[in-house]
Amino acid sequence: MKAIGVTTCERYHKREMLFHLLSGDSGHFFFQPVLFDQQADGVGFANAWIREHYARSFTVEELATSNNMSVSGLHHQFKAITTMGPVQYQKHLRLQEARRLMLSGSMDATTAALEVGYASPSQFSREYRWLFGLPPLQDIKAVRNSSAAGAFEKSLGGYAAPNEGATTTPLPVNGSRVR
Repeated sequence: MKAIGVTTCERYHKREMLFHLLSGDSGHFFFQPVLFDQQADGVGFANAWIREHYARSFTVEELATSNNMSVSGLHHQFKAITTMGPVQYQKHLRLQEARRLMLSGSMDATTAALEVGYASPSQFSREYRWLFGLPPLQDIKAVRNSSAAGAFEKSLGGYAAPNEGATTTPLPVNGSRVR
């Protein structure tokens, strides 16, 4: 009888720990891989493709078609997992990668903008300011001048750099281009 009580108690504690883990501030880090596994035939592949090819322009129609999904279905499921649409997700990846490149000291703002797929440095600067709150050069100076050693990591919010050296996978071409 004691063994059953321990097993029941262990199960209760495991469930309680999982609840606190998933409902805490970092719970979304655990949910996303599970959701991507469940959506591996569509949204998971679309997400992976965008992460690998963030610098390439694409249309949402191309992305949906290549993943055997409707445009509205892709938008709905993608937003449910990432909290943003595919194009906004791509912009975030581009801006985060540009910020990483500039902070590493290897590139200026214009070069970083072109490297991550922006055709217009002024568009890059506007979107950068929208996301980070400061123009690129001011933001980079502010982050570099911050006294905390982990400020850069914290400022990225758990962001992992997109896959480097990814091969280009063509999507079917039909429709207008998205920056």
